[in-house]
Amino acid sequence: MESGLEDVVAAETVLSDVDGARGQLIIRGASLDAIRRDPFAAVAARLFNGFFPEPVESSDMAAALGEARVRVFVELNHADPALVGLPLVDALRALLARLPDGEDIGTAQSLLAAAAVFTPGLIRLGRGEKPLPPDPKADHAADMLRMLTGTTARVSAAAGLNTYLVTVSDHGLNASTFASRVVASTRAGLTSSALAALSALKGPLHGGAPGPVLDMLDAIGSPDRAEAWLEGVLDRGDRLMGFGHRVYRVRDPRADALKAALKDLAADNGMDPDRLALAEAVEEAALAVLKRRKPDRPLETNVEFYTALLLEALGFPREAFTAVFATGRMAGWIAHAREQAATHRLIRPQSRYVGPAVSDMAPY
Repeated sequence: MESGLEDVVAAETVLSDVDGARGQLIIRGASLDAIRRDPFAAVAARLFNGFFPEPVESSDMAAALGEARVRVFVELNHADPALVGLPLVDALRALLARLPDGEDIGTAQSLLAAAAVFTPGLIRLGRGEKPLPPDPKADHAADMLRMLTGTTARVSAAAGLNTYLVTVSDHGLNASTFASRVVASTRAGLTSSALAALSALKGPLHGGAPGPVLDMLDAIGSPDRAEAWLEGVLDRGDRLMGFGHRVYRVRDPRADALKAALKDLAADNGMDPDRLALAEAVEEAALAVLKRRKPDRPLETNVEFYTALLLEALGFPREAFTAVFATGRMAGWIAHAREQAATHRLIRPQSRYVGPAVSDMAPY
């Protein structure tokens, strides 16, 4: 048996395919490159359609999400000082746990909306500011940014966040998605599945890496210091954040999608051009150093690198990055939960006992 269930097929899915050798991500029959600019509501509908009794049309999803954002906003009234004082992802989990635990499309839409509403609301509460109510007519990503900043988001910023939410909406059978499917196989509701997935995501080996990318850029400071700094990290035996992936053996296609969104934002004066130039210089230096130091290991830029730059430019604090990730991945978690429930099969793997034999046990 492979450690960590490596190469074990635990589910058949129509939702996404991660081709690590080719560097390709397919989401419900479409390449990431083909849909990265589609509205997040349309991509959520793509993932959901066929897993609920009624058809899920992309033309209806945007309006339904707007109504759901308004519906769940009242839950922020329960964000007392003790809850606001928690790490943001834990506070998000606590508020999500207040939602009904159904299996219908309404529950799915409420969960999608809740992550987008609670995340900026909790950020504002943590700053001593009041949460801003949603605009049900607004685009999902644009409304999330308005609820964060209090101002109408520029087109490039809303497009950048939308691209991010689409890019991370689903990605095969990762740890959090598998957790969602395990819970769904018991026929617990969608909220239970989402909470299990979020709990898996908060672990630093899964969803906690984008913030340290910014710490790395801050420490390097200028392009001329990049190579020496990176060499020092590797000399200490530490990992370079934003490079390498468990599945991809070539460049992560999500990194290219987010880099393109960043360039659009920079062209619209939506971010500091020096920050982007530093990131590109660090990326170039890191890839060169890794190729020289670890020629037998394929270590390319992953989604974390440009995620960090994009979310920083959009105004999200580093401690909120995991919650923003969950806002996009919620679509995949829900779709996988529904796909698993449709099998009517409880996930119950076997374990191999490797403890002492009964005859070797000391009597109690």
